[in-house]
Amino acid sequence: MQNNYLNSVNLNTGQDFPYLCMDIENGKSVPEPPGFHIMHWHEDFQFIYVLAGELYLHTLTQTKMVPTGQGVFLNKNVVHMVSASASCHYKSILFPEQLVSFYPGCPAAKYVKRIASCQQITCLQFDAANSWQERVLIRLKQLSEIDPAAAACYEYEVLTLLAAIWLELAQNISVPAAPVHDMVVHRMHIFLNYIKEHYTEAITLGDLAQSARVSKSECLRCFKLSMQDTPYRYLLKYRLQMAAVLLTDSALPIGEVAQAVGFQSQSHFGKLFKEQTGYSPKDFRGKRK
Repeated sequence: MQNNYLNSVNLNTGQDFPYLCMDIENGKSVPEPPGFHIMHWHEDFQFIYVLAGELYLHTLTQTKMVPTGQGVFLNKNVVHMVSASASCHYKSILFPEQLVSFYPGCPAAKYVKRIASCQQITCLQFDAANSWQERVLIRLKQLSEIDPAAAACYEYEVLTLLAAIWLELAQNISVPAAPVHDMVVHRMHIFLNYIKEHYTEAITLGDLAQSARVSKSECLRCFKLSMQDTPYRYLLKYRLQMAAVLLTDSALPIGEVAQAVGFQSQSHFGKLFKEQTGYSPKDFRGKRK
């Protein structure tokens, strides 16, 4: 079902050390990943540590508020979205399964696989009031403070901390025995897949509701529960995301990009795009080259 959503790729995928630590402050990320704040997934594990302010981690079934000094683990292949307060400062860490599995065929890999393959383990919030979670938070803070330009043994420092964190997870997380079906999740998969397949068209709330054979009010309820957003606003963000891809990967004129993603007015498209990115479509294209 992940194919119904955007696959957000680790910027360091394919490199010798595919570990990525992004520093996000006041909505700006270093390094800057492509994309907007819409539901997505990735093949990597993710840790988030909040240095200041608060952020919200949204999955299809829940929203977690993560305040200053706390962190969260997000399993691989989990559909999610992160939003944050205006003054929030946090570190987002992405890394593939292989970094905590040591080497191909290593017996220790089973402690990674049992968590990675469990669909019921989506996200875990760490609270310093719990002793083992406090140890995780201490190490997440240490990871967030490593400067790759100044660390004498950067990769080894990172790997040592990641392994220590994973040991805490392996020792303290119990894997549920059976999956739990959730009707809201089922309907959201249908709604978001419909948007993926029809975003270039004029989609109405009625069209979206009919795709899952529910009422308009139920469609609105599902979006509010899952995303704290409306279907219309999600559709706009999805269209803008697709426009960003075309602006980066094609030479289509901006007017044709707008039409290709479902906007009838180039000026309306330009206004919304700048509101979301801080750049006009033309400037965004120039920045990506």
